[in-house]
Amino acid sequence: MTISALRSGPHDQPDATSNPTRDTGPVLDVVIPVYNEQTDLEPCVRRLHGYLAAHFPYPFQITIADNASTDGTLKIARRLEAELPDVSCVHLSEKGRGRALRAVWSASPAPVLSYMDVDLSTDLAALLPLVAPLISGHSDLAIGTRLSRGSRVVRGAKRQIISRSYNLLLRGTLAARFSDAQCGFKAIRAEVAGQLLPLVEDTGWFFDTELLILAERSGLRIHEVPVDWIDDPDSRVDIVATAVADLKGIARLGRALITGSLPVGELRGQLGRHPLEPATPGVPAGLPRQLARFAGIGVASTLAYVLLFALLRTVVGAQAANLVALLATAVANTSANRRLTFGVTGRHGIGRHQLQGLVVFALGLALTSGSLAALHALTTAPGRLLEIGVLVLANLAATVLRFLLLRAWVFRARRTPTTR
Repeated sequence: MTISALRSGPHDQPDATSNPTRDTGPVLDVVIPVYNEQTDLEPCVRRLHGYLAAHFPYPFQITIADNASTDGTLKIARRLEAELPDVSCVHLSEKGRGRALRAVWSASPAPVLSYMDVDLSTDLAALLPLVAPLISGHSDLAIGTRLSRGSRVVRGAKRQIISRSYNLLLRGTLAARFSDAQCGFKAIRAEVAGQLLPLVEDTGWFFDTELLILAERSGLRIHEVPVDWIDDPDSRVDIVATAVADLKGIARLGRALITGSLPVGELRGQLGRHPLEPATPGVPAGLPRQLARFAGIGVASTLAYVLLFALLRTVVGAQAANLVALLATAVANTSANRRLTFGVTGRHGIGRHQLQGLVVFALGLALTSGSLAALHALTTAPGRLLEIGVLVLANLAATVLRFLLLRAWVFRARRTPTTR
C-alpha cells in the first residue's frame, strides 16, 4: 500500500494486502495532546511506542502536542523525541485540545490521523480496528465508543450518567447518530480533515463533537469501535466548566446549521457518499412514527433540561434556573422536531416556527413554574431531589402538550399536499 493510494480520495479502495515499507513515511499519526503531564507522559508514550512497534503492521508516527505546559512536560517530550524513533514533539503557546489537534493534523504527512488521551484509558488492542477502515477507504472517521453493548467500561456512576445524558442531548438537539462523542480515541482520514478542520471553531473539549456533527451532516461514514475503557481517577477535567462550554457549543453549532452558515450541502456534494437508492422526500407523517421520534427527542430534551437546571441551580434561584433551562431546551427541541418529526427542511418559515415554538414554550413555562410555585407554597424548604422530581413531572406534562400543539398548530401545514 502506498501513501499516494491512501491519499487518492475518501472512497477509493487501496489494496489492503500490500506490504507497506518504512520509506513510504507514516501511514498513521497518533497525536497525544498534553498539558502538565510530566508524571504520566513518559511511561505512557513508551508503552504506546512499544505496542505499535510490536503489533501495528503499518509505518506510524507518535506526535506529542504540548499545550503550553508549565511543568516539565515539554522537556520530557523533547527527550522522548530524541530517544525514540517515530516520536516527535510539537509545542503550542496556547492551551486547548482542539487547537492542538487542528495544528498537528493540519501539518501531518500521514494519510490517517488519530488521537488518544495520554492516560491510555482505552485498551490499545482497539487501535487497529479503529484505523483499519480508514486505511482501506471503507470509512471516513472512526471513534471509540464506551456506550456500546460490546464495550467494557470501568468508571464512576457520575461520569457514566453525564456521558449518556450528553450524548442523548446531542441526539435530541443536533440529530446526532453516533453513540459517544467524548471518548478520547478517534481517527480521521487526512483529506477529510483538510476539508472539515477549517470549519470547526471550537479549540477545547467541544472540538470532537463539532467535527463529528459536521462529518455526519456532510454524508461521511463514521465507524464505531466498542472499547475496553478504564477511567482515570486523577482526571483534572472541570466537569461543570466543560458542561457549560458544551452547551454553548451545541447552541452555536445548532444556530449555524439552522441558518445555513455552514456549507454542509457543498461538503456533502464533495465528500458525501451517494445513497444506494433515491431518498424518499420528507419524513413519515403517520402518528405512530411521529410519536416515536417526538418521544426520543423529548427524552433527550428532558435529560438535558434536568442536567442544565441542576448546574444552574448551584448559582441561581430555582425560578431563574428553570427559565434558562427550559428556554434553551425548548429552542433546541423545536429545531429537532421541525426536521426529524415533521420533516420540515430549509430556512423557509423557520422564524415563524420558532416564534410559535416560543408560545408553546410559554405555556410549558407556566405549567412548570406553577408546579414549582405550588411546591414551595406547600413546603417551605423542599429538598433538591423533590424539587427536581416535581419539575420533571411537570416538564413531561408540558412535553405532551407540546406535541399536540406542534402537530395541530405549528407544523400543521406540512401535512397538506399543497405545502410540500
